[in-house]
Amino acid sequence: MPTCRRKIKTIMLLKSKKETIIKDLESAIKGSQSVVFLNFHGLTAQNETMLRRNLRDSGVNYKVSRKTLLKRALAGKAEGEIPELSGEVAVAYSNDMLAPAREVYNFAKTNKISLNILGGIFESHFVDAQKMMTIATIPPREVLLAQFVNLINSPIQRFAVVLDQIAKSKA
Repeated sequence: MPTCRRKIKTIMLLKSKKETIIKDLESAIKGSQSVVFLNFHGLTAQNETMLRRNLRDSGVNYKVSRKTLLKRALAGKAEGEIPELSGEVAVAYSNDMLAPAREVYNFAKTNKISLNILGGIFESHFVDAQKMMTIATIPPREVLLAQFVNLINSPIQRFAVVLDQIAKSKA
């Protein structure tokens, strides 16, 4: 009984196609303020479509890339060491410094799916996953301004309450 050998077909890219992909990634990274690397393993096609739509609505671009091509495109683009890129890797990038990390984090949190932030580029430095998670949880600008105004206003309010209590005690 003859044995059947399965031929596993692998997708081989031509060298010219690889060079084009690397150039596209390089231009995307170079023109962005912030880049987030994420592992999207286990994401369904429906969730992937929703993620792309949410990112696009927020002005964030999204590309899936092979790790080897991405590492070639990242070589010399930022200071430090490239974070460990494990699993299936995608890149979210934007001219807004906080938007890519925040939008990926918020999407994963609201949809209760596992999107692992692997690291990224922030202020021309490679950063690890923990730093990108810290960046992702920074509140929006309006919330920070409201917190600042509240912080400045708090001592004045307390002083007014103290003066009111003194006036009531003397009356």
